[in-house]
Amino acid sequence: MKTEHNELECMRHSAAHIMAAAVCRLYDNVQLDIGPSTEDGFYYDFDLKDRITPDDFERIEAEMQKIIDENHSFAVKEVSRAEAQEILKGQTYKLERLAEIPEGEKITFYSCGEFQDLCRGPHVESTGKVKAFKLMNVAGSYFHGIETNPMLQRLYGTAFPNPKELRMYLQQIEEAKKRDHRRLAKELDLFSISENVGPGLVHWHPKGARIRTIIEDFWRKEHFKNGYDIVFTPHVGKSNLWETSGHLDFYRDGMYAAMNIDELEYFIKPMNCPFHVEIYKSGLRSYRELPLRWAELGTVYRYEKAGTLHGLFRVRGFTQDDAHIFCTVEQIEDEVKEVIRFCNFIWKTFGFTEVKAYLSTRPEKAVGEEARWDQATKSLEAAIQAEGLPYEVDEGGGAFYGPKIDLKVKDAIGREWQTSTIQFDFNLPERFDLKYIGDDGNAHRPYMVHRALFGSLERFFGILTEHYAGGFPVWLAPEQVRVLPLSDDQLEYADEVLAALRQAEIRATVDKKQGKLNGKVKNAQLDKVPYMLIIGAKEQENGQVAVRHRLRGMKGACSLQEFIAQLKEEELDKRTVEMEVSD
Repeated sequence: MKTEHNELECMRHSAAHIMAAAVCRLYDNVQLDIGPSTEDGFYYDFDLKDRITPDDFERIEAEMQKIIDENHSFAVKEVSRAEAQEILKGQTYKLERLAEIPEGEKITFYSCGEFQDLCRGPHVESTGKVKAFKLMNVAGSYFHGIETNPMLQRLYGTAFPNPKELRMYLQQIEEAKKRDHRRLAKELDLFSISENVGPGLVHWHPKGARIRTIIEDFWRKEHFKNGYDIVFTPHVGKSNLWETSGHLDFYRDGMYAAMNIDELEYFIKPMNCPFHVEIYKSGLRSYRELPLRWAELGTVYRYEKAGTLHGLFRVRGFTQDDAHIFCTVEQIEDEVKEVIRFCNFIWKTFGFTEVKAYLSTRPEKAVGEEARWDQATKSLEAAIQAEGLPYEVDEGGGAFYGPKIDLKVKDAIGREWQTSTIQFDFNLPERFDLKYIGDDGNAHRPYMVHRALFGSLERFFGILTEHYAGGFPVWLAPEQVRVLPLSDDQLEYADEVLAALRQAEIRATVDKKQGKLNGKVKNAQLDKVPYMLIIGAKEQENGQVAVRHRLRGMKGACSLQEFIAQLKEEELDKRTVEMEVSD
C-alpha cells in the first residue's frame, strides 16, 4: 500500500515529467537528462540553447497547466535495449543514462501525450491528477555532478495535492526568507565569514559568541549531570591513525592536504572519533569501568565544494558536540534509552517540541556480526518506543558499520531539520582492536556508539536563529536588558541600574545616545532585546524602573530588585518567547 509520503513523491515525479513536456513544446532541440522528485518538490535537468530565467516561469507554467488540463494518461511500456536506443536517438545524456542500466534489468518508458521518457516510475494515473504546482528556481548543474562535464540548466518546481497546501508552503518559503540566519546575523551582528580568511570559515562576533558560550556552558553542565566525562583531543593526527580508522581510504576527498612534520604526514582532523578510541586504548579496560561516556566540543575541518557552502548550515570548519559511549552488550539498551531521553530533553529545552526519529537498519554490505546488528537495532527501536517518539524505519538504510537513529525536529514555521544522531559502530572497535576484560576473565569487544546531539554548533546556531527569527528567549539573548534614560539627567542613575544588573549577572547595556525615547525603543526592538528599562525623573526619584517587553509592550513600573527577581526566574525556567513573524 502506498503511504501518503510515497503518493506525494509519485505526484511530484509526474509533475517533473509534465514540466519537461512543457519545455519540449516551448523550446527547440531540448536535450533531456533526469527529473526526480525531491524532499520539497522536483527538478529536471535540460541542455538547450535558450537560457531559462524566472521571467520564463509564467509561460512554462501555462503550458504545464495546458498539459494537465488535457489529462493525458501516464502509460508505461517495457522495451529492449535496442528499442530504447532507437527511441533515444539524438538524446546524448539519456543514452548515457541508458548505458548505466545493468544488463538484464528492466528498461521502461513512461509517456504522457507526445512526451515519453526513460524512467523507472511510478507515476500518477494521468496528468490531471496534478492539482497544484509552481516553478521555484533555475540553476546550473553539471551532468553527473562532475565539474568537467557540460553544465545543464536545472529547473526546480514544487507540487502539492491541493492549492491550499501549496499556498501554505509558499507562505512558509516567504517566512523562511525573513528568518534567513545569514540576513539576521548581519542585522544583529552575530557572525561573519570573510573572503580574506576563506569561505566556510566562521568568525563569531561578540554577540554570537556570547550566545554560543551560554549554549556550551549549558551543554557541559548537562553532560556532567548525565554521567559524561569531557575530553579534549588534538586538531591533527599522523597519517597512520587515519589509515587505521579507514578515513584515508573512504574519506580522503573530504580531508585537507597532508602536512609534513618531522618527515611524517599529519592530517587536520575531519572527525573526533579516532582520538576518543586512542584514549580508550591508553589503558587496560575492565567491565567494571563500563560504560564510559566521553564527550567533546571538538572543532573539525572538512573540505566542502564552494558551491555547497551555505551560511552556518554548510561550512568547512565547525565544532561537533561529539560523544562516544563504550559499553557491554548487557548495558547497550539502557545506554541508548538514556541517549534518546537526553536528546529529547535538550531539544525541548531549546524550544523544539516536535521531535521524530528515523531508524536505519542493516544494509546488504555491512561489517560486524549479524547478531550484534540485531541486538543493536532492537536496542535502538526499544529506546525510541520507551521515549514515546514517533518514528519511521528505513530498512537497509544504515551505514556499513552500524545501525543508527536520526532525530529530526520541526521549527516554528514547520520546517523539519535533521539534528541528533545515535550511530552504532562495529568498524572502529575491530580496526583498533578494542577490548575489555569481562567478569569471566576473558577479553571481549565493547560496543561503541557515536552520538552527536546538536550535530555541529554552527548548524545548530543557524537553526536556532531561524527558529526564533533572531528574537532569542531571555536565557539565550546576548543582551537581555537595555536601559533607556530619558535625558542626561538620568545618566548617573542609569549607570547605577546597569551596575546592579551586571552584579546580578544580567547581560545589560545603557543607551546613552542623544535622541528621543521612541528612537531608542525602536533601536532596541530592531536589536531584539527582550527587555527595556525606561528611566525618567519619576523613576529616578522613586528608585524604580519602567519595564517594557519587546513583544508585550509596557508592563509598568517596579523596583529594580523586583524586576531582577522576575527576570532571573524567567531565565532559570528557560522559558521560550512568543513566536513571531519576523520584521
